[in-house]
Amino acid sequence: MTPSPIEDLSTFERSHVVKTAVRAAITAALLVAVYFVMPIEHRPHQSVALRLGVALALFVVVLANEIRLISSHERPMLRATVAMATIIPLFLIMFAWIYLTMSRADPGAFGGPLKRSSALYFTVTVFSTVGFGDITAKTDVARLVVTVQMLADLAVVAVVIRLILGAANRGVDRQKELTE
Repeated sequence: MTPSPIEDLSTFERSHVVKTAVRAAITAALLVAVYFVMPIEHRPHQSVALRLGVALALFVVVLANEIRLISSHERPMLRATVAMATIIPLFLIMFAWIYLTMSRADPGAFGGPLKRSSALYFTVTVFSTVGFGDITAKTDVARLVVTVQMLADLAVVAVVIRLILGAANRGVDRQKELTE
């Protein structure tokens, strides 16, 4: 019987895999917890475009930092796991936050007022392309933001994952060069 990849790992390597999995889970859980406890400021006059621009700029900064960390990490593939556990939840939470604040500013923006959980649920259904239809964008502004999310979803799936894996592969190649 062939041993599984986990059985092939030394105890030291296994501990790194476990630590990485725990760190990834904690990172994702912390991002979700921050979303659920952060106070909602009532600023209906604040531009949705401004909120969206700031959110996407923050996303790009975090992504660039994660790619830098992966490339220089001693275990780039493991660091890429943590990066994915940071980037994907951050992306989803940013859009959920935008939808939540839009709903608070204009309760008619969606099929009904959104709460934190329903805004997150809506974001995930758009991201996963399931789109159950129980929550729908009703105003042009809401539809435009959802359209931006759909296009950004494609970029996250196609480009961001490739960037992270590419950085991990470059890190592995760099380590091979150092050991040779």
